[in-house]
Amino acid sequence: MGEEYEVEIGPVAHGGHCIARTSEGQVLFVRHTLPGERVVARVTEGEEGARFLRADAVEVLSASKDRIEAPCPYAGPGRCGGCDWQHAKPGAQRRLKGEVLAEQLQRLAGLTPEEAGWDGTVMPAEGDKLPAGEVPQWRTRVQYTVDADGNAGLRRHRSHEVEPIEHCMIAAPGVSELGIEERDWSGMASVEAIAATGSQDRMVILEPRPGARLPLVELDKPVSVMRVEEKDGGIHRVHGRAFVRERADGRTHRVGSGGFWQVHPMAADTLVKAVMQGLLPRKGDMALDLYCGVGLFAGALADRLGEKGAVLGIESGKRAVEDARHNLADFERVRIEQGKVESVLPRTGITEVDLIVLDPPRAGAGRQTVEHLASLGARRIAYVACDPAALARDLGYFRDGGYKVRTLRAFDLFPMTHHVECVAILEPAAKGL
Repeated sequence: MGEEYEVEIGPVAHGGHCIARTSEGQVLFVRHTLPGERVVARVTEGEEGARFLRADAVEVLSASKDRIEAPCPYAGPGRCGGCDWQHAKPGAQRRLKGEVLAEQLQRLAGLTPEEAGWDGTVMPAEGDKLPAGEVPQWRTRVQYTVDADGNAGLRRHRSHEVEPIEHCMIAAPGVSELGIEERDWSGMASVEAIAATGSQDRMVILEPRPGARLPLVELDKPVSVMRVEEKDGGIHRVHGRAFVRERADGRTHRVGSGGFWQVHPMAADTLVKAVMQGLLPRKGDMALDLYCGVGLFAGALADRLGEKGAVLGIESGKRAVEDARHNLADFERVRIEQGKVESVLPRTGITEVDLIVLDPPRAGAGRQTVEHLASLGARRIAYVACDPAALARDLGYFRDGGYKVRTLRAFDLFPMTHHVECVAILEPAAKGL
């Protein structure tokens, strides 16, 4: 650690860094740089003889045309780890994400963009196409870590150290207006701020340090207050509602504290539209919504399948299942089951479905679940993915199960970070099944 190398920067890699090699041939994963640059890279992690080292570009000797001065004062080597590409033009960020996705598809699934039905672009969300130097305010959920002095900040990259901040540039206006960074949070380990989309609901979730008492929460806007319990890690209501109301696809969704909802304000509508355009639901279809959360896709499907259609959702989170059942109570032919997909789905006895939506966690669905889904003979499958590597692996498993990718779309729903959201539409490789 601390050793410096002057290196030529090669291609971008999955994870928000680029690849370089030392003169001895050792691989460096270098942050805060761009392909084609020449930089001084300082090692931040790794031991002598390790297969690779992690490093930061601490001096740029030859800059890329895509480089800009980071708009955020907290971005840079050794600083906040929340963003990866503050130093890159917005169009270059999307291009880099596209290169990562293409590389993962080729390496893990053996698919070219053409074979995946993808035009190679990563689309910005509505309203996010801004000039270089301007930052989209998109993050509707921000988890602040609190330092020993009670200051709210964000973690440094791959570190427990806190970078105190006065303002997070990518935070949504509804989060910023709470004034979290201006308060003394002594005794707290973390403060999560949530600003719902489509309602004025605001929530903070406080995690006290062992033995600490909750502060009197007085923020700049009305909020509900929740507490993370030390004993079981559960989240309990202190003041106000135990949920926020989110709006998407013309419906209001109750999302309980700690429940999953897309962080970008345009994400839910963007993804529902892409999924429904890809699946083309028909009246009377039988559909599965797996890893269904609070029922976003299940509700969208039920709206389009008519009175004779049916939807089964499966979700492991107890609170999310309660919310999904509440959100979908208007639909008589929608059922939500609690448990892991790989355990619950075989117990349902379902042997045939028309449509499947799956939105698995970052690790993906895995071979066992994909093999089961491929055996159900669905006319079309929509796979919503937040990790290109997991998506590519699972697409390979679907190919083994007789499915091909019809279309793939990629969306930049996490600007300034390395994350990208994808929607793949699959169909049986042998048409007519």
